[in-house]
Amino acid sequence: MKKLLLLAFVGLGFQQISAQETTRRDTLQGGLRFERTCFDVQRYNLDIQVLPRTKKIEGNNEIIFKVVDNTSKIQIDLFENMQIDSIVWNTKKLTYKREFDAVFVKFPSELPKGSTQNIKIYYQGNPKVAKNAPWDGGFVFSTDTKKQPWIGVAVQGTGASLWYPVKDTQTDEPDNGASVKVAVPDGLMNVSNGRFLGSEKLANNFTRWDWEVKNPINTYNITLNIGDYVHIHDNHNGLDLDYYVLRENEEKARKHFEDDVKPMLDCFQSKFGKYPFWEDGYKLVETPYLGMEHQSAVAYGNKYKKGYMGFDMSGTGVGMKFDYITIHETGHEWFGNSITSKDIADMWIHEGFTTYTETVFVECTQGYDAAMKYINGQSKNVRNDKPIIGQFGVNREGSGDMYYKGSLLLNTLRHVVNNDTKWWAILLKYSETYKKQIIDTPTVIAFFNAETGRNLTPIFNQYLNYKSIPQLEIKGYKNRFQYRWKTEEPNFEMPVDIMIGDKKVRLNATNEWKKAGEVIASFEDLKVLTDQFYIKAN
Repeated sequence: MKKLLLLAFVGLGFQQISAQETTRRDTLQGGLRFERTCFDVQRYNLDIQVLPRTKKIEGNNEIIFKVVDNTSKIQIDLFENMQIDSIVWNTKKLTYKREFDAVFVKFPSELPKGSTQNIKIYYQGNPKVAKNAPWDGGFVFSTDTKKQPWIGVAVQGTGASLWYPVKDTQTDEPDNGASVKVAVPDGLMNVSNGRFLGSEKLANNFTRWDWEVKNPINTYNITLNIGDYVHIHDNHNGLDLDYYVLRENEEKARKHFEDDVKPMLDCFQSKFGKYPFWEDGYKLVETPYLGMEHQSAVAYGNKYKKGYMGFDMSGTGVGMKFDYITIHETGHEWFGNSITSKDIADMWIHEGFTTYTETVFVECTQGYDAAMKYINGQSKNVRNDKPIIGQFGVNREGSGDMYYKGSLLLNTLRHVVNNDTKWWAILLKYSETYKKQIIDTPTVIAFFNAETGRNLTPIFNQYLNYKSIPQLEIKGYKNRFQYRWKTEEPNFEMPVDIMIGDKKVRLNATNEWKKAGEVIASFEDLKVLTDQFYIKAN
């Protein structure tokens, strides 16, 4: 076992990230060796059968790919507890070698650059069962109140290769989408991503349910949901809305989703642009776990309650006026599903922006003051335990602060910009510029620098690469005062607003002491606007 010291390039400088123990397994899962970069996946065609009684999967996945560099070997991923029966290419069975969860597939001759190839991997096994989905990746084998099987899967971070053979890296999404065919016992339904193509009765008392995604899709977003579902259809301004809920919950679901879904879509589309997966429609699917942002088939398990399972994560009461899971997981359709990070070390690109969509929804429906109350209430959930940016190349996320601290960073940037018309235009342009693209933190920083006309790099660096937040130090100077930032990031510069009595004053603070021009009778007259800037102030 080797301890690696990783350097992450962020913005205009290098910042050392504390090392953790990494293994060969970690680098096989998170790294980008030639056997991964030499091919580009075009499409997945997944065709499986799920046996609820034995908790087993059996079937195949066809992987269509374009060869980027001449190669005779590629890496596919499938958890080692899942058995590969054969890998077929041009009617020939291929040889392969396993190393942990990595499967190195060998071709009899070199595949030429630019050619399109396909392999079909036949496999079976009992996938890992989650102890606490969605935080612990795996399958959930549950039952409804009538003891009918109710099955779901959530594998973000853990990896899609937990249950099907795949190129398991966020750097490569199938350009031409995917088909997901899942056979389940008669009387049950399977709901997957995209559009329903139809079902077929099989000879073994099973029915196969066929779905297709036309858009590129994160591999961890490909999903199945098995249960005694009923289908509720609606349409909003031309966008198909489909809800798949347990039969016993149909009546409550109809009313509950009506409250939030349409106002949410109106809000998000006004701020972030047209729903990015229009061709595949929008779905909420009831699941036996809390939720997950499965593209065009959002997993919903909030039990038809407001807030987060009936609890307000902000502690302000504002969060009890909407269903947290509906809003948050749908926000991921823009941030995470459409705009995707190359490495899960950069997952703040998913979670920080998506957590911010909650505040955006509050502002759309309840106004600015309620939005500020909500987002600042969330600040109590920030631990400041370690950097938000994780370790690259080893499938390792940073701090869970990527959610709330990431969102508070965006709220801070909004007030740095100090022009709401400009801020919303920037956010909309960001969503549209990187729509259905895979990006990284330097790309995000460069975009916001260009659009604001400011060097925001030190601000991003401090919030993302260090566990602490900027501290504004103020001390008396005759009948005035001095101020500066205390930060780990060198050459830190960020404006901040304060109130002196009834007057709002902007301080262009740096790491160096500056003298304020305003006269103050007492420090009690001075108030730092920490509801607009996520900082400490003495």
